[in-house]
Amino acid sequence: MKNTIKSLTLILAIIMLPQTAVNAQVKNSLTTKENTEIHYNNTEVNGLKIFYREAGPKDAPTLLLLHGYPTSSHMFRNLIPILSKKYHIIAPDLPGFGYSDAPDHLSFQYTFDNLANTMQGFIDKLGLKRFAIYVFDYGAPTGYRLVLANPEKITGIISQNGNAYEEGLSNGWNPIQKYWKDPSLANRDALKDFVSKESTWYQYHEGASDVALIAPETYTLDQHFLDRPGNIEIQLDLLKDYRTNVALYPKFQAYFRDKKPMMLAVWGSQDPYFLPAGAEAYKRDNPNTTVKFYKTGHFALETHYKEIGTDILLFLAKLPK
Repeated sequence: MKNTIKSLTLILAIIMLPQTAVNAQVKNSLTTKENTEIHYNNTEVNGLKIFYREAGPKDAPTLLLLHGYPTSSHMFRNLIPILSKKYHIIAPDLPGFGYSDAPDHLSFQYTFDNLANTMQGFIDKLGLKRFAIYVFDYGAPTGYRLVLANPEKITGIISQNGNAYEEGLSNGWNPIQKYWKDPSLANRDALKDFVSKESTWYQYHEGASDVALIAPETYTLDQHFLDRPGNIEIQLDLLKDYRTNVALYPKFQAYFRDKKPMMLAVWGSQDPYFLPAGAEAYKRDNPNTTVKFYKTGHFALETHYKEIGTDILLFLAKLPK
């Protein structure tokens, strides 16, 4: 009986609310939904169609998400709704990945300089004046080139298994480093298994805290794009050019020392390619770095997106506007 009376009282209270209050509640609900909805857009940059995901209020501080190999902005599908309630989120697909154009490697130079040049055109096209940046895997050397070129735009840096130190490279890089030293056809062909479905599956599952959390559409979608005609040559070109990223590590590190940006390293500690030492090294050059480890693998968002999302929100709240 008491519960019935309480329910009736609550209903009457809602009915008696002023219409303006009801309208405000409805408006707030609709606004929250609109902010967290992800829009799927395309824009043209240097003659290429660049696909990107966008969510959150456009007048809020912006966070640019840069994916890595072999994935796309799809890797952020769970993170974006968490962050977009308060922040303007933009996540493009790099050329050769996801739903962005992937011209033949003979007509487009697949180097990290060129990926960064395309992303520079992208941020210019969107008119991004100030933003924080999230980098992962290939997104790190691409994003750090942008950071060097646009120091006045950067409010903060989040690195999720995005390396900038030689001690962060595991032995898994040995066959690739062999190709850097001797770019012969034999050494190039030896890396073709790197784009196989077995290798893609391995990257998602190795070190993962709970493999049952790895959604099969992730590595299946990645492999779909990797299997496109000519894509293997694109990926081998990028593997060859990765040596230029290691050569730039001292410049990246000098930026961290000189500018001391607010940084957050969120790291899958059991990543088979990028070791925890690479995360810890950021603190050596930049005292404004916070390092958080999660007991999982390379694709830490697959198993720990809620925890990482919470840590990112706490970090973003401390950044300058």
